[in-house]
Amino acid sequence: MKTIAMTIAALTLATASFSTLAATEVQSAPAGAQAVGTISATSNGDLSTLQSKLNAKASEAGASSYRIIGASGENHLYGTAEIYK
Repeated sequence: MKTIAMTIAALTLATASFSTLAATEVQSAPAGAQAVGTISATSNGDLSTLQSKLNAKASEAGASSYRIIGASGENHLYGTAEIYK
């Protein structure tokens, strides 16, 4: 019984700390942050789907924040973002 409780506690803690690693979208370059590159993504969906894909790529790259610098397309969207650490 104690093992089950410890396992559940560990899983809860791991999930909570993982969610804090997500990148934050910003409207301008954050003060004190350094631009470390750009990322791009495509989407067949709407603008929010493209935004979610850029967020995921920024998080994968270890960025603390990202700023979308371009988005275009009609049926197939293309987007580019600058990432910051």
